[in-house]
Amino acid sequence: MLPETLDIATLKKLYRERAVTPLDVVEAVIARCEAYPDPAVWISRASPAQLREQAKQLIARGNGPDLPLWGIPFAAKDNIDCAGFDTTAACPAFAYPATRDATVVARLKAAGAILIGKTNLDQFATGLNGTRSPYGAPRSVFNADYVSGGSSSGSAVAVAAGLVSFALGTDTAGSGRVPAAFNNLVGIKPTKGLLSTHGVLPACRSLDCVSIFSLTVGDGDIVRRCAQGQDAEDSFSRADTPRLLPRKAWRIGVLAERDREFYGDREAAALYEGAIAVARELGARIVEIDYTPFRQTAELLYQGPWVAERLAGVEFFMAEHAAAMDPVVHDIIDGARNRNAVETFRAQYRLQELRKVTDSQWASIDVMLLPTAPTTYSVAEMKADPLRLNSRLGEYTNFVNLLDYAAVAIPAGFGSGGLPFGVTLIAPAFHDGALARVADRFHRHHPSGIGKTRDALLPELSKLDDAPEPTNRISLFVVGAHLTGMPLNHELTARDAVLIRRCRTAPHYQLYALARTTPAKPGLLRSAEPQKHGIEGEVWSLDAAGFGSFVAAIPAPLGIGKLELDDGTEVSGFICEPYGLAGAKEITEYGGWRAYKSAV
Repeated sequence: MLPETLDIATLKKLYRERAVTPLDVVEAVIARCEAYPDPAVWISRASPAQLREQAKQLIARGNGPDLPLWGIPFAAKDNIDCAGFDTTAACPAFAYPATRDATVVARLKAAGAILIGKTNLDQFATGLNGTRSPYGAPRSVFNADYVSGGSSSGSAVAVAAGLVSFALGTDTAGSGRVPAAFNNLVGIKPTKGLLSTHGVLPACRSLDCVSIFSLTVGDGDIVRRCAQGQDAEDSFSRADTPRLLPRKAWRIGVLAERDREFYGDREAAALYEGAIAVARELGARIVEIDYTPFRQTAELLYQGPWVAERLAGVEFFMAEHAAAMDPVVHDIIDGARNRNAVETFRAQYRLQELRKVTDSQWASIDVMLLPTAPTTYSVAEMKADPLRLNSRLGEYTNFVNLLDYAAVAIPAGFGSGGLPFGVTLIAPAFHDGALARVADRFHRHHPSGIGKTRDALLPELSKLDDAPEPTNRISLFVVGAHLTGMPLNHELTARDAVLIRRCRTAPHYQLYALARTTPAKPGLLRSAEPQKHGIEGEVWSLDAAGFGSFVAAIPAPLGIGKLELDDGTEVSGFICEPYGLAGAKEITEYGGWRAYKSAV
């Protein structure tokens, strides 16, 4: 018996137990798709015969370790090429037959996944609401009067409704996150370039990401890992350089009261406050951020020249087929004709200015926690006021790709009317795996069911445990100018060092402010007598080459030796030779360099 929603972990367990076969799953999916009352979810589907043949081939091949998605049904947004299907981008006049799979689709098939079909979207992936398609407007799985979110509308509904286990979307301004929030799903927006966009029709090519809709964070993470990887055919492809987050006691950045805009939706405001409470329950320290520079960055996406990238993708088509386009989509893209190269450069300069300001805020936070969308709307409301209401949906999503962040949208409860609310966890590029583990903790601690099944429990099999520190790297404890946000921290980050955790030394060290050092530096000395507390610092991880070059550059009287931490473990870290303390001021009472610098 298949579960109502087809989470990957449960299906894999059923396969291991030989309780079902891929053919059983395919038959169930065929029946569910035929019975589902909203035909706007799909633009095209594989025939029953084609699906049965895929399943039979997988059964004949066997469920081996090289097929981590063996027999898992999925869907792809119809701006992603899938061999044997037309790619329409929700515009029939634009349609063309795809002769080969997009790279991500090919990789997922190679991992054993079964492609069910192509899903509906806001035309040319332009919109966050899901109503801009001649194939109809997919609806929220909880209330058919309400929008599904877009532009990856059909993909989200297909997963939430239990038609597939996961689906691919795209995300330029929030299209892989807003539909997740409106359908009680996880939406994974990877670091730009981590998943190849070769074979994906561009919206804004320099910003586009392939996104993943799933029922649990663990499901989405395994799909991401199967799909990612450098691609020689994608000039924007990037190699993964995984970065870590502290394993606990995260510093979570949240909106200050003055920056919280929910457009009158008091229940959404209360649910956001509830998500912040969950963070506290998990041991996080809550830090209010200044959202102004992030909002100003978001405004660049549609009010600046990046809209010209949308025209670049369909300019030749628009020249001959303007009347075949959705009027709202046409007018948005056509507005790019009024942009010029000077505006583009000025916008790039402005983005760089804003990036400097936003970067500085990461010195005090590890992860950002934002509402995914401030509110939701009915289909009727959206069609009556398509531009203004659509713009509101991107209030907390539009800046993410411009600033090159990774994001995971997760469910965060329901309003009294039965509609879901979601929040998004955000971190700088290449924190994808670490961010997934944080998101999984949140999702499990604040259960909202999975997809349309509000009372379902998240399967333990999909739980993401804390990742061990990489075995081929060396840990380094820093206490002074190399701390996050301090003047020499760049000497670590330039060597691709990753922050492991914040902690203290054992309580038998003294800290001194050294004389005549530029920038100012502390010295750490083992004490003959126990102190009141340990000295605050950070453990960073470097590869052997990075560690070697870092140590070689350390000036006397500082050096690297073995330090004892407050949990009894030993780690390499900064020490100071006794002669270097001449003229130094003892600052042990402050408990750390950061506290001392704040006080003087």
